[in-house]
Amino acid sequence: MKTAFVVYYNKLNRNSLNALSAALCSDEITRDIPIYFFKKEEDFKNLYEVKQNYDITVVGISFFTTQIWDVKDLMEKIKKEHKDVLTIAGGPHPTGDVEGTLKLGFDIVFVGEAEDSIVEFFRCIKLNEDYHKIKGIAYLKDDKVYYTGKRDYVDLDKHPPFPYMLGKFGHIEITRGCPFACKFCQTSYIFGGKVRHRSINKVLEYAQKMLERNLTDFRVITPNAFSYLSLDGKGINLKGLEEFLKEIYKLYKPKGKIYIGSFPSEVRPEHVTEETLELLKTYADNKNIIIGAQSGSCKILKECKRAHSVEDVYRAVKLSVKYGYVPDVDFIFGLPHETKEDVLDTINFMKELVKLGARIHAHTFMPLPQTPYAKERPGKIDYKIKETLRNMLKADKNVVFGNWTVQERQAERIYNYLNYGIL
Repeated sequence: MKTAFVVYYNKLNRNSLNALSAALCSDEITRDIPIYFFKKEEDFKNLYEVKQNYDITVVGISFFTTQIWDVKDLMEKIKKEHKDVLTIAGGPHPTGDVEGTLKLGFDIVFVGEAEDSIVEFFRCIKLNEDYHKIKGIAYLKDDKVYYTGKRDYVDLDKHPPFPYMLGKFGHIEITRGCPFACKFCQTSYIFGGKVRHRSINKVLEYAQKMLERNLTDFRVITPNAFSYLSLDGKGINLKGLEEFLKEIYKLYKPKGKIYIGSFPSEVRPEHVTEETLELLKTYADNKNIIIGAQSGSCKILKECKRAHSVEDVYRAVKLSVKYGYVPDVDFIFGLPHETKEDVLDTINFMKELVKLGARIHAHTFMPLPQTPYAKERPGKIDYKIKETLRNMLKADKNVVFGNWTVQERQAERIYNYLNYGIL
């Protein structure tokens, strides 16, 4: 079957679509399937032209829960104007809310990691075979959801992180999976608790391809940058981390810049040590480090299974400043079971950290599907927190950043959707 793949290449979802496109481009059967990258909704007017040249046109959309309303509107247009296209969905929200995603009009939902399942899917399409039995997908039949079962975890070394053969590049994912399973976060529930690392040689291979295109900033995707090559993801493989940084340094210097533990990744506070910071200072170009704190309350940290202490965060910030870094510390306001005492603990802790030299990255708790907190009430920012943030910003406009007010409104909408189906 003459087949085309159209992906909604939104900047928020680019990394996941890079991975899927790269998997297709690397397979001997699917590599010649053309992929069209639509960067904005208006590009879908070109769908008429694309589908005229193919037997089957597949439209793929990856999205977060915060994007569900935009995706709903887009799907209504696609289904109204292009009834003959096959629509597939994947990513954090579809994985956590399979039935809800199918009811938006999608024909197939890819559940969890999809590099292997999407290759098998397009093989079936191209060879005109039945794809409904491949593992890792869900679909509706007679208003009933059918799920074909969980696939084995993806081996990161089998697939490139981006479709460089199509001229598309991005950040390199070095680790997938997280052993901590924080109650508010989807990572462990989508990718599992077993960490898997892309090998140093493979990272270097794709980094070299970026350099060949004069892309000289090296950034990584990982839930915890300092756990790279750690067997369980809870500890630090200092020898492996040093070898990795040394090899990247050889490749990138003096032309390029190396960023580890800053956007788009972060580090856990207990992994910020003299040793890890020495490595960062020796090999990387960071000016800041992103540290996940989430709360200044010991009770709340324990409740949401963070597996670190307030003292760990304090020590990490102090060490980071000592080594010349600006720590950007993540906080989530309005977490479930938060009391007035917890709010005061968080306020006092934020003030301490700012005095040390940290910046506050402010978030509002949003219930997300498939997490233990999926049905919890949306985060509300206590008026004392708001007052504290305002005062901090008055003193120094650079000391607090984030979209906490927008997230507060989004959290309410998500709560109403997950609990009452209101879109």
